[in-house]
Amino acid sequence: MDRDALGAGLRLTLSAGVGNGAARRLLSAFGLPQAIFQQSEAALRQCVTPSQARALCQVPPTLDDLLETTATWLASADPGGPARAVITLGDIRYPQALLDTEDPPLLLYLMGPARLLDHQPFPRERCLAVVGSRNPTAQGAENARLFARALHGAGLTIVSGLALGVDAAAHEGALDVAAQGSDSPATIAVVGTGLDRVYPRKNLDLAHRIAANGLLVSEYPLGTPPLPANFPKRNRIISGLSQGTLVVEAALASGSLITARMAVEQGREVFAIPGSIHAPQSRGCHALIRQGAKLVESAQDVLEELRMPAVAGVGQGLDTASMGKATDADEPKGPLLEALGFDPMSVDALVARTGMDAASLQVALLELELEGRVARLPGGLFQRMGNA
Repeated sequence: MDRDALGAGLRLTLSAGVGNGAARRLLSAFGLPQAIFQQSEAALRQCVTPSQARALCQVPPTLDDLLETTATWLASADPGGPARAVITLGDIRYPQALLDTEDPPLLLYLMGPARLLDHQPFPRERCLAVVGSRNPTAQGAENARLFARALHGAGLTIVSGLALGVDAAAHEGALDVAAQGSDSPATIAVVGTGLDRVYPRKNLDLAHRIAANGLLVSEYPLGTPPLPANFPKRNRIISGLSQGTLVVEAALASGSLITARMAVEQGREVFAIPGSIHAPQSRGCHALIRQGAKLVESAQDVLEELRMPAVAGVGQGLDTASMGKATDADEPKGPLLEALGFDPMSVDALVARTGMDAASLQVALLELELEGRVARLPGGLFQRMGNA
């Protein structure tokens, strides 16, 4: 994209009161963004309201600075690192899946390997969103990582939002099995800020790994801070890029349920992993299942619903014993694990169930925790992991 085209695209997004719907009507009528700004106010009023037409005839005061910032950002990409791009609705690289939604972004800012950005960055019909709680249980985070690992191994690109918790675990799971030099991204992170910053900062290293083997995507101009209103809005991109959305853990007020609702509105599949009836993080998933989401216990359940072929290792142990799906091999390993079950439990409750004294019980729980078979939760609770 040359500087004039970039400037016209940015001007369209900055024009006061001109949303995506009005902008698409203008593009349909006049073609490229540059042509829109060559029209008279009277001609523009044939497509938009009088106030919108007046706004389009005025140059936004922040345009010059944003154009300079964006052009510098594009030109300053490290030749040995991730490439950068800004694409419009008319770019052949723009994802068809988003074009098919009701509200596709006018511009997408991208960071990723040059081999992807120079050709087709977005896989066609090979993406799955994996979303969930920012504060998952240890088992929820493990489920997100293992499902993402298995599903990417089966050929799906994992899409999520770079948030703490389930999102980060899903990205990491896909990166665990990412093939170097692949012609499709291992994972796509759709963020709610400009691509010149990372939020949350704790995921900075993860963002660098994604930019090397996947894609970072934003509709927001450079310099956009982490505004609360931007994150629910970006969820339509997460669901819109994907064939389906898998919710791993979610409370009833979770943003993941917004993503799931948007997926339904976009005609996509929704999947949910059930959990303990006592866990607040599972109530959102249970609500989705009651509303018709597909209950899944394994990665193969997702692949079958998406009509994708079975892959060696998926559905043959990797996603059952590793992901907490009950099998004959999942007999409790010892009386303490049997007493613990799979629900979070306090030490006092375990003392009552096992008859052990508190000191001995704490030692045994610590050993199981070090072995990765039990997780310590906030509030002094313990939970058996699915592979224990």
